[in-house]
Amino acid sequence: MNLTELLVQEETLTLRQFTNHDALRAGRYVIDRAIEEQLSVAVELKRNGQRLFYAALDGTAPDQEEWIRRKSNVVLRHGHSSLYMRLYNESKNRSYHTMYAVNPADYADAGGSFPVRVAGVGVIGTITVSGLSQEADHQLAVEALTYLNESRAD
Repeated sequence: MNLTELLVQEETLTLRQFTNHDALRAGRYVIDRAIEEQLSVAVELKRNGQRLFYAALDGTAPDQEEWIRRKSNVVLRHGHSSLYMRLYNESKNRSYHTMYAVNPADYADAGGSFPVRVAGVGVIGTITVSGLSQEADHQLAVEALTYLNESRAD
Protein backbone atom coordinates (compact mmCIF):
# COMPACT_ATOMS: atom_id res chain seq x y z
CA MET A 1 0.00 0.00 0.00
CA ASN A 2 1.37 3.43 -0.92
CA LEU A 3 0.43 7.00 -0.03
CA THR A 4 -1.62 7.56 -3.19
CA GLU A 5 -3.65 4.38 -2.61
CA LEU A 6 -4.30 5.41 0.98
CA LEU A 7 -5.52 8.86 -0.10
CA VAL A 8 -7.84 7.28 -2.66
CA GLN A 9 -9.26 5.03 0.07
CA GLU A 10 -9.91 8.05 2.27
CA GLU A 11 -11.67 9.94 -0.55
CA THR A 12 -13.69 6.91 -1.64
CA LEU A 13 -14.86 6.10 1.87
CA THR A 14 -16.68 9.35 2.50
CA LEU A 15 -20.08 8.50 3.95
CA ARG A 16 -23.37 10.35 3.44
CA GLN A 17 -24.08 10.05 7.16
CA PHE A 18 -22.81 8.19 10.21
CA THR A 19 -25.33 7.24 12.86
CA ASN A 20 -25.04 5.23 16.07
CA HIS A 21 -26.63 2.35 14.18
CA ASP A 22 -23.94 2.66 11.48
CA ALA A 23 -21.26 2.38 14.17
CA LEU A 24 -22.92 -0.77 15.47
CA ARG A 25 -23.12 -2.27 11.97
CA ALA A 26 -19.48 -1.48 11.17
CA GLY A 27 -18.28 -2.77 14.53
CA ARG A 28 -20.24 -5.97 14.17
CA TYR A 29 -18.81 -6.41 10.67
CA VAL A 30 -15.28 -6.36 12.13
CA ILE A 31 -16.20 -8.71 14.96
CA ASP A 32 -18.07 -11.15 12.70
CA ARG A 33 -15.13 -11.28 10.27
CA ALA A 34 -12.66 -11.74 13.11
CA ILE A 35 -14.70 -14.59 14.63
CA GLU A 36 -15.07 -16.23 11.22
CA GLU A 37 -11.30 -16.01 10.61
CA GLN A 38 -10.37 -16.75 14.25
CA LEU A 39 -8.60 -13.42 14.75
CA SER A 40 -7.95 -11.76 18.09
CA VAL A 41 -8.92 -8.12 17.62
CA ALA A 42 -10.41 -5.19 19.44
CA VAL A 43 -12.40 -2.54 17.56
CA GLU A 44 -13.72 0.89 18.45
CA LEU A 45 -15.87 3.42 16.59
CA LYS A 46 -16.07 7.00 17.82
CA ARG A 47 -17.98 10.05 16.67
CA ASN A 48 -17.26 13.54 18.00
CA GLY A 49 -15.42 12.11 20.99
CA GLN A 50 -18.16 9.66 21.97
CA ARG A 51 -17.43 5.94 21.92
CA LEU A 52 -20.30 4.37 20.00
CA PHE A 53 -18.94 0.82 19.77
CA TYR A 54 -16.19 -1.18 21.44
CA ALA A 55 -15.55 -4.92 21.52
CA ALA A 56 -12.53 -7.09 22.23
CA LEU A 57 -12.36 -10.75 21.34
CA ASP A 58 -10.60 -13.55 23.19
CA GLY A 59 -6.85 -13.33 22.85
CA THR A 60 -6.70 -9.54 23.10
CA ALA A 61 -5.10 -7.70 26.00
CA PRO A 62 -5.91 -4.50 27.88
CA ASP A 63 -3.07 -2.95 25.86
CA GLN A 64 -5.30 -3.05 22.77
CA GLU A 65 -7.45 -0.31 24.24
CA GLU A 66 -4.39 1.93 24.64
CA TRP A 67 -3.23 1.22 21.09
CA ILE A 68 -6.71 2.13 19.85
CA ARG A 69 -6.70 5.41 21.77
CA ARG A 70 -3.23 6.37 20.54
CA LYS A 71 -3.88 5.44 16.88
CA SER A 72 -7.22 7.23 16.92
CA ASN A 73 -5.53 10.38 18.28
CA VAL A 74 -3.30 10.45 15.18
CA VAL A 75 -6.32 10.33 12.87
CA LEU A 76 -8.20 13.01 14.79
CA ARG A 77 -5.18 15.30 14.76
CA HIS A 78 -4.36 14.98 11.05
CA GLY A 79 -7.55 13.80 9.32
CA HIS A 80 -5.70 10.92 7.68
CA SER A 81 -5.44 7.24 8.52
CA SER A 82 -2.77 6.30 11.03
CA LEU A 83 -1.14 4.11 8.36
CA TYR A 84 -0.99 7.08 5.97
CA MET A 85 0.70 9.19 8.63
CA ARG A 86 3.22 6.43 9.33
CA LEU A 87 4.12 5.96 5.66
CA TYR A 88 4.14 9.71 5.01
CA ASN A 89 6.69 10.35 7.74
CA GLU A 90 8.75 7.32 6.74
CA SER A 91 8.88 8.74 3.19
CA LYS A 92 10.34 11.93 4.66
CA ASN A 93 12.82 9.96 6.83
CA ARG A 94 11.55 11.55 10.00
CA SER A 95 10.04 10.50 13.29
CA TYR A 96 6.33 11.20 13.69
CA HIS A 97 6.73 11.98 17.38
CA THR A 98 9.62 14.39 16.85
CA MET A 99 8.10 16.11 13.82
CA TYR A 100 4.79 16.86 15.51
CA ALA A 101 6.17 17.21 19.06
CA VAL A 102 3.74 14.67 20.48
CA ASN A 103 4.10 12.22 23.33
CA PRO A 104 4.34 8.55 22.26
CA ALA A 105 2.13 7.75 25.26
CA ASP A 106 -0.70 9.60 23.48
CA TYR A 107 0.00 9.10 19.75
CA ALA A 108 0.85 5.94 17.78
CA ASP A 109 1.53 6.24 14.07
CA ALA A 110 0.75 2.58 13.50
CA GLY A 111 -1.82 1.40 11.00
CA GLY A 112 -5.30 0.49 12.14
CA SER A 113 -7.22 3.72 12.64
CA PHE A 114 -9.17 5.24 9.77
CA PRO A 115 -11.12 8.49 9.58
CA VAL A 116 -14.90 8.39 9.53
CA ARG A 117 -15.58 11.17 7.05
CA VAL A 118 -19.06 12.49 6.19
CA ALA A 119 -19.72 14.33 2.92
CA GLY A 120 -20.05 18.06 3.41
CA VAL A 121 -18.84 17.83 7.02
CA GLY A 122 -15.39 16.22 7.11
CA VAL A 123 -13.82 13.90 9.66
CA ILE A 124 -16.23 13.29 12.51
CA GLY A 125 -14.67 10.23 14.11
CA THR A 126 -12.64 7.09 13.74
CA ILE A 127 -12.84 3.36 13.30
CA THR A 128 -9.87 1.66 14.90
CA VAL A 129 -8.80 -1.98 14.90
CA SER A 130 -6.00 -3.44 17.00
CA GLY A 131 -4.53 -6.91 17.39
CA LEU A 132 -3.16 -7.83 13.96
CA SER A 133 -0.34 -6.38 11.88
CA GLN A 134 -0.82 -2.67 11.27
CA GLU A 135 -1.64 -3.34 7.62
CA ALA A 136 -4.22 -6.00 8.52
CA ASP A 137 -5.75 -3.74 11.20
CA HIS A 138 -6.02 -0.98 8.58
CA GLN A 139 -7.55 -3.30 6.00
CA LEU A 140 -10.21 -4.59 8.37
CA ALA A 141 -11.23 -1.01 9.27
CA VAL A 142 -11.41 -0.11 5.56
CA GLU A 143 -13.51 -3.19 4.78
CA ALA A 144 -16.00 -2.27 7.52
CA LEU A 145 -16.47 1.25 6.10
CA THR A 146 -16.68 -0.17 2.57
CA TYR A 147 -19.44 -2.48 3.82
CA LEU A 148 -21.33 0.53 5.22
CA ASN A 149 -20.90 2.49 1.99
CA GLU A 150 -21.99 -0.40 -0.24
CA SER A 151 -24.99 -1.33 1.90
CA ARG A 152 -26.24 2.27 1.48
CA ALA A 153 -25.64 2.53 -2.26
CA ASP A 154 -29.29 2.04 -3.13
